Amino acid sequence: MIRLQPDEQKNLAQYVYSLCAITLDESKGYLIENRLASLVEDSGCASYGAFLQLAKSDISRATERKIVDAITTNETSFFRDTSPFDLLRHKIVPELIDRRARTGAARIRIWSAACSTGQELYSIAILLKELLGDTDRYGIRLMGTDISNDAVARASRGRFSPVEISRGLSEAQRTKYFAPVEGGWQIRDEIRGMASFQKLNLMTDFSSLGRFDIIFCRNVAIYFTERDRIPLFGRMERALEPGGYLVIGSMESLNGICPQFESKRHLRSLFYQVKSAPPRT
Repeated sequence: MIRLQPDEQKNLAQYVYSLCAITLDESKGYLIENRLASLVEDSGCASYGAFLQLAKSDISRATERKIVDAITTNETSFFRDTSPFDLLRHKIVPELIDRRARTGAARIRIWSAACSTGQELYSIAILLKELLGDTDRYGIRLMGTDISNDAVARASRGRFSPVEISRGLSEAQRTKYFAPVEGGWQIRDEIRGMASFQKLNLMTDFSSLGRFDIIFCRNVAIYFTERDRIPLFGRMERALEPGGYLVIGSMESLNGICPQFESKRHLRSLFYQVKSAPPRT
């Protein structure tokens, strides 16, 4: 096995940061080795340093994309950490429906900002289908984005392995919303048609996506420095509709770094909303 040397780790960490703003400090050498070992071996390079030079010189950027796919592959499952979905079901969606009834707004837009292979966004779609029935009546639009080309392609296909389908779904949900196919399960068209997916680097301007009533950005900003998190959530503030909801990971907090957001609690869940402007005197 090719071993990662300290100077190679530093240089690779800097390169990864330049690609996707993920910070890999000195303690993350094991992660770099674990995620990139097969790429280094498949490339025929004799060292991680040589592999880095290969990536930088690859004008097709194929090696760069493989590195991003490998580094950003994170643990995911359907209805992961149930409290945000309870929050949607019992608090956020009913409030939005009531608000739409009063104002006559035409649609509800929800964004999964680090959708990985799609389980989070499809979980939201299933929840909305169970809660609302005819989602077309409410103009539901779901968007999933991720920096990984491979993750976005897999999410768009909506095909999951037996292991993936077994995690987080009830047997009734699996039967109702997925169809068995060779090698796994395919999400049914009524759910797949609610969602769209595209590649996006959260460190870039994403104003072209428009504005959203709900943004899920869970367990991704923890890999960014505070210096990068502050402008990221500034952009998310501008991407939220007035009165919109921001849901982040259970181990994350905006308190102390993003004063424009106010944390609110419902049962066991926290969410954030942009603070209202003080009244003029």
